Amino acid sequence: MSTTDHLARRLDDAATSRTAIPQIGTDAELDVPTAYRVQQAVVAHRLSRGERPVGLKLGLTSRAKMAQMGVDEVIWGRLTDAMRIPDGGTLRLSAHLHPKVEPEVAFLVHGGAITAVAPALEVIDSRYVDFRFTLPEVIADNTSASGFVLGAWQPVPDGIDNLGVLMEVDGRPVQIGSTAAILGDPRRALAEAVRLAAASGVDLADGAVLLAGAATAAVPLRAGSHVRVTVDTLGTASLRVAS
Repeated sequence: MSTTDHLARRLDDAATSRTAIPQIGTDAELDVPTAYRVQQAVVAHRLSRGERPVGLKLGLTSRAKMAQMGVDEVIWGRLTDAMRIPDGGTLRLSAHLHPKVEPEVAFLVHGGAITAVAPALEVIDSRYVDFRFTLPEVIADNTSASGFVLGAWQPVPDGIDNLGVLMEVDGRPVQIGSTAAILGDPRRALAEAVRLAAASGVDLADGAVLLAGAATAAVPLRAGSHVRVTVDTLGTASLRVAS
């Protein structure tokens, strides 16, 4: 078994067994190109179990997060249909390790262009102990992708580069931000996603979902809570959390 396959198997086993693993960079030479090959193999395990690819997501889309990780480029991961949670649906903690949620905007892509936008929530759930990782390690772990919720699709409004974003838990504000935190203008996510994914031979198919990146920091999920994001002019998206 190659190193890539071995690391992918460890990460997939961590996800399916709900058992966090130590950082893998201590056991292998893991650079960014290798990490993306591991990511591809990780997602291949999911597809072999019947999941279907439905789009891509971007990470490290804010200058603050880039500075924190010591990088100047965003990263990307892959979405499958099994990750989608219906708007207002339920996430079960028992199916995750230590999930967090962050507010986003999502784009619908057709013909290489953005055709609609929706408020969104992304659930991230690192497969590493204590949610700690290096840049190559989080890339290999499919950028912690775990779940996403989409609100209603809307035409792309003017001024989407600076819309207010509010995330509430049980009706209490927990994060307030702006879509400006996403690459300065979340529409830039499309060009970034196309460019970065193309380096791995991946295209955004018609009907693909693109999560543009987080507008604020993530918040841990707790059993019994209700999470809602409101994006000015776009509406809301929400989920409930069960044990």
